[in-house]
This record gives sequence, C-alpha cells and structure tokens, in this order.
Amino acid sequence: MNIKLHTPVLLNETIKSLKIKKNGIYLDGTFGSGGHSKKILEQIGKNGRLYAIDKDPYAVKIANKIFDHRFCIIHGNFSNIDILLKKYHLYKKLDGIILDLGMSSMQLMSNTRGFSFNINSPLDMRMNPKQGISATKWINTSNAKNIYYVLKSFGEEKFAKKITNKIIITRKTQPISTTYELSNLIKSIVPKKKNKHPATKSFQAIRIFINQELQELQTFLKKTLNFLNNHGRISVISFHSLEDRIVKQFINKYSKKPNIPFNLPINENQIHNMSQIKLKKINRIFPSIEEIKNNFKSRSAILRTAEFQEK
Repeated sequence: MNIKLHTPVLLNETIKSLKIKKNGIYLDGTFGSGGHSKKILEQIGKNGRLYAIDKDPYAVKIANKIFDHRFCIIHGNFSNIDILLKKYHLYKKLDGIILDLGMSSMQLMSNTRGFSFNINSPLDMRMNPKQGISATKWINTSNAKNIYYVLKSFGEEKFAKKITNKIIITRKTQPISTTYELSNLIKSIVPKKKNKHPATKSFQAIRIFINQELQELQTFLKKTLNFLNNHGRISVISFHSLEDRIVKQFINKYSKKPNIPFNLPINENQIHNMSQIKLKKINRIFPSIEEIKNNFKSRSAILRTAEFQEK
C-alpha cells in the first residue's frame, strides 16, 4: 500500500498553530500515515519528544518504520489517553496535542477495509479490525429504528427512511456484505449530485457509528486538560459538522467566563475561582482555495486551536 497517496490537510497551518518548542513534548493522537508526526519531528530538537496514538494496526506498522529515539508509537484508542500514557508520566507535561479526524487515504484506498464506496470490498469499516462489530454484521442484524437513527443522526441523510426500508427488504433474501452492494442500493434511492456520490452521507454515518467516533472525541477532549502544561496547545482538524461542533463546544465551555448576576457581592478573585476557564481560543482556520484545488478532500476541513492556561 502506497502511503504517499495521503496528503495531510492544513499541514503547515497545524504545525504553526502548535508553536513548537525545540525541547517540547508533543502528542499526535491520530498518527494515520504519519504526515503530521514527521513534520513535528523535523521541528523538535534532540531533547524533544513525540508520542503518537492510532487504533489502526496498519498505521502502527507504518509508524514502527520510524527509527527515531524521540518518537514513540502507541496502539490504542485516543479516548484512552489516560491509560495509554500512564507509564510515560506525562501528566501536565504536553506542550502540544494534535488530532486529525476522519480517514486517511491509506484506509480509503484499501480493497479489504470497506471504507470506500468507489472500491468493491468486504463491508467492514472498523478502524481496528479486531475491535467491535463490522458494518456487515451491524447492517444485517440491526432493526430499522437503529439503522434510521444512525443514517439520520450521523449522516444527516434526508433519505434515511427510504434507505433503511430498502436495506430491511434487501437483506431478507440476500445479506448485504460488500461496499458495492450497499452503494448500489443507496444509488437507487438518492439522487445524483455534482461532485458528491449518493452514498457519501450514509457511508460516513455508518463509519462514525461503527467506530464510535463522536463519543471517543468527546472523551478525549476532556481528558486532554489533564495532560497539557501551562500554555500547551491543542489543535484539532475536523471534516464533519458534528465533529466540529463537539470541538467548538469544548473550547467554548472552557474559555468562557461564568455568568455572574449583576451586583452580586463577590470580588474578582472569587469570580476567578468559580470559573471553568482553562482554555484560550487561538484561531479557526480553513483551507485556502489553492489547497482545495490541489486536495479536494480538504474542502470541508476546519482547524481549531486553543491554549491551556492554569488558573
């Protein structure tokens, strides 16, 4: 598999947002094909350190080819950051954390993983093939209510009801076991749109559900507050409105002052102690027109950065 096929989105902007220190300690929570990690390693000095996490065993194999004493790859779900990093004693020590959500080209181009509607393969969709249930098992055993909920909630698919009904009818005579079978079923219902495959939303929804991506993101973000040092930064690239909403709400929650009623007899120190403020908003960046032209999948990307601040 050629990992050069993957082009990291907002690469330079993300690295710049971290304000990398030569001897800093960093975490890449989604190693993928290693684009961001390699860039960080170029910027840190001999005493710097980079830890990377990925649940995909194929990504871990790629990471294991990086022979650098400053680098450490960890196989696991980034939502378990507290467990995975425990032995490295990184509590309040990270200078920066990066999260690049979504999928890598390595996963999309695979003819065995089931992520792409453009490649016929077994309908699996698990980031870690040894964890959870496959999309095939789920789609052939779940009831109509659950299938509709996933397509509507995670894919925002307005044809969710019709797709669900077609799945239920189809699987009675023949299990849906490949990406083309599911894709063709969806294409028979969803009208074609310019530059957008009819199965895009449904495949995205099922993948998000199978991998519990939104729950993992929420859990991870909250735990990062225990690992960032003072002025440490977290940068997150999202490609889906639901992901971006979670990131935005997280940053807003920990960067806003408490709503104190006017004329309440308390001083500034008391207000400060009541505050949940732990983050400072740094920026929100979108891909340039040039990047979108060169890498069309970047069109929906949003980079949000915040800085941790001790009270």
